[in-house]
Amino acid sequence: MTDPLSALEAAVQALPDDRTLRVRYAELLADAGRHGEAIEQASVVLREAPEDEAAKAVVRRAALAAAEPPGSTPAAAPPAPSDRHEDIDWSELEASIANPTEPPFVERVVAEHDEELLAEAAETAEDADPVAELRRETVRLADVGGLEVVKRRIDESFLQPMAHPEIAAAFGKKLRGGLLLYGPPGCGKTFLARAIAGELGAHFISVTLSDVLDRFIGESEKNIHRVFRTAREHAPAVLFFDEMDAIGAKRSGNTFSSFRNVVNQILVEMDGVDSQNDGVYVLAATNHPWEVDAALKRPGRFDRMVLVRPPDDDAREAILRVHLRRRPIEGIDLGDLVRRTKGFSGADLEHLVTTAAEKAMTESIRTGSVRPMRMDDMRAALKEVKPSIGPWVQTARNVAEYSNGSGEYDDMVEWLREEKQL
Repeated sequence: MTDPLSALEAAVQALPDDRTLRVRYAELLADAGRHGEAIEQASVVLREAPEDEAAKAVVRRAALAAAEPPGSTPAAAPPAPSDRHEDIDWSELEASIANPTEPPFVERVVAEHDEELLAEAAETAEDADPVAELRRETVRLADVGGLEVVKRRIDESFLQPMAHPEIAAAFGKKLRGGLLLYGPPGCGKTFLARAIAGELGAHFISVTLSDVLDRFIGESEKNIHRVFRTAREHAPAVLFFDEMDAIGAKRSGNTFSSFRNVVNQILVEMDGVDSQNDGVYVLAATNHPWEVDAALKRPGRFDRMVLVRPPDDDAREAILRVHLRRRPIEGIDLGDLVRRTKGFSGADLEHLVTTAAEKAMTESIRTGSVRPMRMDDMRAALKEVKPSIGPWVQTARNVAEYSNGSGEYDDMVEWLREEKQL
C-alpha cells in the first residue's frame, strides 16, 4: 500500500500552488512527528496567505511539540503568592525607590494647555493606522494578455496625457484624472488598474468598501479624506476604488445617510475648492456602472469610462498558459480550449484549470504516482464549469436598449453587437 505521506509529497511537488494540499501535507508531517518539515510546509502557505488559519494551527502545534523535551512531565505548579513573598519587606522596597511611577489606574486631570498636545497625538495615531495599503506596482499593460482594444483606449485617453505633462500644461490640462473601468465580473479590471499604476510609475492605493465604511457617524467620511490625503502626500499616486457601485451608489435610492455622505465626501475630495489633486489619478472599477451616482460621472470626476471586455482569443490563450504553466501537463491542445471557452471570464478560466487539475490530482493520489493533466481532464472540467457572465450580459443588454440616451455606454453597445447579443 502506498504511503500517504509519500503520495502527498509527490502531489505537492506536482501542484506547488495548491495551498489546501500543502496544508494537509503539513498536518500529516506533524502527526508523524516530523515537526520541522511540518513548519516549513506551513510557512510556504503563510507567505502567500498570511491569514490561513489551518496553516497557523499547524505551525503552533508543531512548534509546541518540537519544544517539548522527550519524556518530559508537566511542570509543577508555582507556589502561591503568600509562599513566595512572605519574607519581602514591602515598606523597605517602597522607600528605596526615589521616583515611584504613577499607578496605572489613577485618573489624572488634563490641563488646558495639554489639549494641543493631545490633538497632535490623536492625529499621529490616526496616521499610524492607514486606511489602505500603499505600494509600488511592477506590472505593465504588456503583462495583460490580449484586450488590445481596451489597452489602446486606456493609453490614448488616460496614459498619454499623463505621461507628457509639458504638452498637457501647454493646453491647460492639469495632472489629474478620473477613469472608470467597467464590465463583467472576473475580467481583470483590478489587474488593469495595477498595470496603469505601473505604467505611470506611481504609488498604488487600493480601497474597498470595508476600508471606508465605519459604524460610527462621521468616520466613513474621515476615511475617504484620509485615503485622498495619503495619495496627495505620495503623489504621483493611483487611488483605486474597487466595487465603485457599492462605495458610490446612487444617493437617490439610498436610505442610509452614511452611504450618501460617503458619496458627498468623494465629490468634495475630487473637485472641491480646497482639493489639491495634481499627480493623483483616481481610478475605479465596477460591474454595474449604471448603479454609480450620476454626479460621480460628471466632467472633472470619473468622466472617462472604458469597457473591460471578456477576454478575447489571444487573452484566453494567455490566461490558460499562465494557469497551466506550473502544473504537469501532457497533450493539452490550447487552440481547442480557446475555441471551447468563448464567453469565459478570466476567473472562469482559472476555475476551469483548477477543476481539471483536481481530477488529475485525485487519480494521482489514488495511484501513488503523479499523472499529468490531459485533454480528457479539461473536457470533463468543461462539462462542469460554465461561463458566469450571462446575468451581466442580460442586464447590459437592457441598459443598452433603454438607458443609453446620453451615449455613455456606446462601447458596450458596440461589443454587444459584435457578439450578436443585440
